[in-house]
Amino acid sequence: MKEEKVYVTLQNGQVYEGKRFGAKGDVLGELVFTTGMTGYIETLTDPSYYGQIVIQTFPLIGNYGMIPSDCESKKPYLSAYIVREYCKTPSNFRCEGTLDEFLKKNNIPGVYGIDTRELTRTVRETGVMNAVISSKPVQDMDAIRKYIIRDAVKTCTCEGEMVYECENAKRTVVLWDFGAKENIARELVHRGCKVIRVPSTCTAEKILSYNADGLMLTNGPGDPAENVELIENIRKVAGKLPIFGICLGHQLFALAMGGQTKKMKYGHRGVNQPVKELKTNTVYISSQNHGYEVIADSIKNVGVQSFINVNDNTCEGVEYPDLNAFTVQFHPEACAGPLEAKGLFDRFIAMMDGGKTNA
Repeated sequence: MKEEKVYVTLQNGQVYEGKRFGAKGDVLGELVFTTGMTGYIETLTDPSYYGQIVIQTFPLIGNYGMIPSDCESKKPYLSAYIVREYCKTPSNFRCEGTLDEFLKKNNIPGVYGIDTRELTRTVRETGVMNAVISSKPVQDMDAIRKYIIRDAVKTCTCEGEMVYECENAKRTVVLWDFGAKENIARELVHRGCKVIRVPSTCTAEKILSYNADGLMLTNGPGDPAENVELIENIRKVAGKLPIFGICLGHQLFALAMGGQTKKMKYGHRGVNQPVKELKTNTVYISSQNHGYEVIADSIKNVGVQSFINVNDNTCEGVEYPDLNAFTVQFHPEACAGPLEAKGLFDRFIAMMDGGKTNA
């Protein structure tokens, strides 16, 4: 079979030549990179990558095939996938298909044969930028530069209420889905929680009507400040029940409390990000996927910064003791990734068992 050439054109004018796999077609998106050595299935199905063209820095991808039970959502939300080399003949006893077949089935273009180290270095030095994947190099750069990811949370949230039952459940958690990874619900069920998953459009009044023991604010894609109505609803439930926020949930809660967020140069995406808990000086290796950060000084009047990123000192966690809430920027459910921070789920359980309010 003849290999088809494909071009990745960056908004700064740089062009990289590669070869096609996966679905055919041209696509425009925000170019980002992730450094995980494993977990490409979870990367492909993480809704936080909505609207993005993902570069995988690890050189060989697809060697254990596609395993549906490892997926973090029902379908992939990324725009395209770039790898150095993809494995055509995976080998794993759980394998149910190849990476190429998965991309074709879900209409996601793939590119291989590109020097992903050089492409990643360009993103690190220049910052996150838009790019287009096409059969011919693009001359008109206006459309590339103008691209903006919009309505990300509304696109990735669940369509309606979903219930995860737990035998002999001791507590009920409402999981506010902003583009949630499945493993967040799994971790809560594993700890004896019945989980009621609701869409991002759910109102504060509806959330409180469940009379749940706790509220989980999930990860998700896009610019957090875009979600004006959602931020207002979060403000209304704050202090009414124990709250745990992860990733986008961390950012949205900060905004609801009057804080600010900003876009990072190239974000944190991978499974090897070191974060330090300021109270204990303990360093955890964490899984992360985000392009925005909470500005630490903007929340100092309402919260206490609890974690920082060891590499760049950005805010990785905030405690809100007066509101019975805490949030983290990283992924303690870590799928794929390190398991060191899973104890944060146990802390959330302890908060719920201590009562629904902070009276």
